[in-house]
Amino acid sequence: MIRLDHRAPGFAEAFAAQVENRRESDSGVTGAVTAIIADVRKRGDEALADLTEKFDRHPLASEADWRIEAEACAAAYEALTPALREALDTAAARIRAYHEAQLPENRDYTDAQGVRLGAVWRGVDAAGLYVPGGRAAYPSSLLMNAIPAKVAGVGRLVVTTPTPGGEVNPLVLAAAHIAGVDEIWRVGGAQAVAALAYGTKRIRPVDVITGPGNAYVAEAKRQLYGVVGIDMVAGPSEILVIADGKNDPQWIAVDLLSQAEHDPAAQSILITDDADFASAVVEAVEVQLATLSTQTAARESWETHGLVITVADLLADAPALANALAAEHVEIATDDPQAIFDQIRHAGSAFLGRHTPEAIGDYVAGPNHVLPTGRRARFASGLSVLDFMKRTSFLQLDESALHKIGPAAVALADAEGLPAHGRSVSIRLGN
Repeated sequence: MIRLDHRAPGFAEAFAAQVENRRESDSGVTGAVTAIIADVRKRGDEALADLTEKFDRHPLASEADWRIEAEACAAAYEALTPALREALDTAAARIRAYHEAQLPENRDYTDAQGVRLGAVWRGVDAAGLYVPGGRAAYPSSLLMNAIPAKVAGVGRLVVTTPTPGGEVNPLVLAAAHIAGVDEIWRVGGAQAVAALAYGTKRIRPVDVITGPGNAYVAEAKRQLYGVVGIDMVAGPSEILVIADGKNDPQWIAVDLLSQAEHDPAAQSILITDDADFASAVVEAVEVQLATLSTQTAARESWETHGLVITVADLLADAPALANALAAEHVEIATDDPQAIFDQIRHAGSAFLGRHTPEAIGDYVAGPNHVLPTGRRARFASGLSVLDFMKRTSFLQLDESALHKIGPAAVALADAEGLPAHGRSVSIRLGN
């Protein structure tokens, strides 16, 4: 864990090194993923079967080995304890309500020259959702990906998920039932992404692929962007907590660890204006670590990538640092969090106030928890219904409207040396 003082000599250089540390996979992953994609494209289901048995120890011998049917998802939902079923239903309802409010409006109007213009939004025909298996199998992630797709009007919703040793996570199946997933295939890794992009005899291709995964999954999405749409190329998780000394150090410590426990490559950062409070939080992290079943990953993350920055004034100094970091999650635990948030231009999602831990956003708040990492919040946003939709613009001119704006089009076409363009307009003008 590194501690920096904003006022100390050499801070700018040390901070810049932290900003530039991407913590992402090495180039060795690229070649392996390229080979897997080529294999799936060439051999289809045969490649999927070989790779699934190799990596997941799950033979795809019968149809039951390939797919998980809707009846199994419904049974998993019914088998939940009432409290857990209610929790999933609550999360789904809040996620659905938030994303329904994101739906864009179609436009259709006629301007002063009599030209009818507009645009219509439509959901894609099919979307593929990658759901990690094993330790990283999270039902909340399935809800966050599947519900916006359904709200957007996607016609066919396909999940691929690895089932190591044949093991299926019942919570994931229950979430699929709630979200209305149409197909679930028991394949994972880069090979699943390739199958969704190109299709095989069993798995029909999709138009958009979303969902988290390991470095191989992320690299496969990156390589296949253009064949299909993707949500984003995600790296290790990160959290930035901006907190004053009025907070309980234990609260802030566990907030930092809430992302550290995801992955040894995750990063947790604290910015505070109170050096004593910073020390108290560091001590509290040790206390909290000792109680976590995820201690190994969380400790490696904290000790390798943890960062504590002390500044003179949070309102004056923290926003600029936060904008440079462009973190996935930004938590602002101060008396007036809005004043700081108003100055933050780059963040995946923000959590305002002492009683708004980032973890509430992971589950039941409503906004999507699929967010840009690795400073991509400078130019990217969290997953939304728009990731599953496309916009088609339209025009309609009558003879009068064409005579009003057509001559300008002819002039521009001639200037660009494209005579057929100009003639397609001028011939209608009688020229």
